[in-house]
Amino acid sequence: MRLDKYLKVSRLMKRRTVAKDVAEKSKIDVNGKPVKPSYQLKIGDEIAIHYAAKTIIVKVSSLTVIKDHLMYDVIQA
Repeated sequence: MRLDKYLKVSRLMKRRTVAKDVAEKSKIDVNGKPVKPSYQLKIGDEIAIHYAAKTIIVKVSSLTVIKDHLMYDVIQA
């Protein structure tokens, strides 16, 4: 699944266009490297989202939407 779509579907970001813009500005790292919005995520990838005041790091645990289950595990909030 594409990075921007995953961020929207997993509800880490509110809109896919916002996720795309943030990734294009190199504010999102996957496994320690900045990536483009079209990056294909795999289970086990670590996503670091750099906000102005803090960084959130999550680990991808699922690429499919399951009702009432998170698609990621929070490593650092």
